[in-house]
Amino acid sequence: MNRLETDRLSLKYSDRIIIQHLNIAFEAGAVYSIIGPNGCGKSTLLKALARQLKPAAGQVLLDGKAMSSLSGKQVARQLSYMAQTQEQIEVTVKELVGYGRTPHQPYWNRVSAKDREIADWALEATGLTTYGDRLLHTLSGGERQRAWIAMALAQQPELLLLDEPTTYLDIAHQLEILELVRELNQQFKMTVIMVLHDMNHASVYSDYILAMRSGEIEGFGSPTEVLTPDLLGRVFGVKAHIEAAPEHGKPICRITGLIQK
Repeated sequence: MNRLETDRLSLKYSDRIIIQHLNIAFEAGAVYSIIGPNGCGKSTLLKALARQLKPAAGQVLLDGKAMSSLSGKQVARQLSYMAQTQEQIEVTVKELVGYGRTPHQPYWNRVSAKDREIADWALEATGLTTYGDRLLHTLSGGERQRAWIAMALAQQPELLLLDEPTTYLDIAHQLEILELVRELNQQFKMTVIMVLHDMNHASVYSDYILAMRSGEIEGFGSPTEVLTPDLLGRVFGVKAHIEAAPEHGKPICRITGLIQK
């Protein structure tokens, strides 16, 4: 079943068309990574999928229904979006995670016992149970990312959209976040669509990769199908050597140089 899909989707900023007539479908229960050079439309597409950006033409469908026909709460009960950068707000981790329950609360925002139970579950799922009373700004970068993911989990979404969740993190914290994402997918059958810069991370932690260049799809399929020397040359302008990692068989890319134009 396709959870999210686009129908001749066109997106623009001001008068500049970024993506035009894009058709793509994301099935339930899989992890997808979107890769491509800066400015190719990765984050723009993710924002449109999360209903953070209004299409210039075409539409995004959620379970076959035009997302534009659904209320904000209807979308937020099924889909959670974490932007590339988050606001610096003076709250505790527990308060932040509690915000994730807003789509499920009545208009007077009364916090129920169920809300508190689910917020506690989100903290436990992200390994932050003992951090509940800590102020957000006192956490390390990796801990803050986990706190924002915990807030997203408190929405109890079936789809989780992440825009470069490992940006600005050191390698250990990058892997920590990606391991968490994979665990959420496997344990809760959550569909995940994320924008990543590191193609090897995309290979190891994704079921499917969408490669973009200049607002168009250059490749879409399994890591083995997408991560080829030819495609990486066309998308990134680099020479690449590809080999299968012995521990999991996923392709690993080693960049050997630039393609001379």
